[in-house]
Amino acid sequence: MTQPLLIGFDADDTLWQNETFFRLTQARFEALLADYAEADHLHERLLAAERRNVGHYGFGVKGFVLSMIETAIEVTEGRVPASVIAELMAAGRDMLAHPIELLPHARAAVEAVAADFRVLLITKGDLLDQERKLAQSGLGDLFHGVEIVSHKTPETYARLFARHGVAPEAAMMVGNSLKSDVLPVIETGGIGVHVPHDLIWALEQADAPQGHPRFFEMPDLSGLQALLARLAA
Repeated sequence: MTQPLLIGFDADDTLWQNETFFRLTQARFEALLADYAEADHLHERLLAAERRNVGHYGFGVKGFVLSMIETAIEVTEGRVPASVIAELMAAGRDMLAHPIELLPHARAAVEAVAADFRVLLITKGDLLDQERKLAQSGLGDLFHGVEIVSHKTPETYARLFARHGVAPEAAMMVGNSLKSDVLPVIETGGIGVHVPHDLIWALEQADAPQGHPRFFEMPDLSGLQALLARLAA
């Protein structure tokens, strides 16, 4: 195995914090509806709504807020106060306006590899929100290309790699989600690098492909250069 020609980076919870803010908003949601249902029950109902709705609304804050509102209507049997709906909408706006918090080693890792490799940001979610976060991150100028997609599937990655003139076998993807960032890329023939985050959304959970020759894992982004050096050697 040789060094890749193209390196893709995931954004949310790989380069900057994201799931943390969803968890905080979910706690706010559960507090608002505490008179109607227990927190565990609300968590299960909200997750079921998100699972149903992701195909309609996509990934991101807006779909999350709509799923919270839908769940609030369901668990209250249509009696949810308008003030609660207003607070949920306000919570969504707060999430969309929250300052970006880069994760450790994010800037250094992207800067280091951008000098020698073609570097892409490959992220999924709401277009306007992802563009906002990238602009606020200060990392935008480091990437040779930015791809904001609806879903991360093997077909999506193969199409992106081809558009950037690289075969899947010459591509690497770095991200926190095994389901979205690692497994689909390995399926195309590329290299998947897992950088775990403390928090992972239930719909992004998957098992690691233990022993796979094109799968690597490291505790944080500071190990990326060493991994590339190993591949070159």
